[in-house]
Amino acid sequence: MVMSPSLWKGAEIPEWLGPPFSFLGLRTPEADFESARAVIVPAPYDGTTTFRSGTREGPRAILAASRELELYDEETETEAFRQGIATMDELAVNVASPREMVNHVRQAGEYVLAAGKLPVLLGGEHLLSLGMIEALGARHGTFTILHLDAHADLRCSYQGSPYSNACVMYQALQHASLVQVGIRAITREEHQLVGERGIPCFLAYHLWRDPSLWERVVPLLGPRVYISVDLDVFDPSFMPAVGTPEPGGLAWYDVLRLLRQVCSQKQVLGFDVMELLPHPPHVATDIMAARLVYKLLTYIFLDNQH
Repeated sequence: MVMSPSLWKGAEIPEWLGPPFSFLGLRTPEADFESARAVIVPAPYDGTTTFRSGTREGPRAILAASRELELYDEETETEAFRQGIATMDELAVNVASPREMVNHVRQAGEYVLAAGKLPVLLGGEHLLSLGMIEALGARHGTFTILHLDAHADLRCSYQGSPYSNACVMYQALQHASLVQVGIRAITREEHQLVGERGIPCFLAYHLWRDPSLWERVVPLLGPRVYISVDLDVFDPSFMPAVGTPEPGGLAWYDVLRLLRQVCSQKQVLGFDVMELLPHPPHVATDIMAARLVYKLLTYIFLDNQH
């Protein structure tokens, strides 16, 4: 495919980051694009953020924190990095056009998918997930989005634009089916849309009141899944570093249990971890976001690790 000349800071092809800038600080051969099973795509953009800006710093913070992680996963007794994880240079930012930023992400996703790799998007604001969803839709056809978030993100437009982080899942419905988990901030209109479209929406309150509902999530997913995580899905008592925190969020091990079930029972086409708003010098949230990325890769790679 022909790449936009401005997609990677003026380069026609991406540069591949090595230590200390690569995910986990990986070196050759584990960080080589050609042999890597997954590719990290950092997208430092928060142009439609309306409350607290700063999630554009999220990808760098996740990459920096990832260098402090242990490479061995004690839960699965595996080392996922041995499957190969390449790190793409940051996407160039177009502050004038949210749609163009979505296009940038889509092109990056197409590049990664054409090479037969698993795309991993780091944001940045949640709108950018739409670009990866569009790339997957064009390549794979039908799939389900597992959307973990505090907010429904189902507005048809926000402040006069359909390209906002408040609208990302409404736009995504053109390309995939949707299952939502952890929602606890939703408008009347979004709630009505959920009912009209028959969208499975697991509210955080309902999951707290009846924990057995967790077991209903995976059966509602199709055989192929894209996982989209807004970090505000977690309770702000341990993940306050997000653009729009909401009380009453999900717990770490509840989310991990769900993700491991999904990865063991479905084909995961890719995933994103979005909306980290770093708050130096408090790095615990950066570590948590990086650990979540590595946990997801661990679960996805588990089928052929030794």
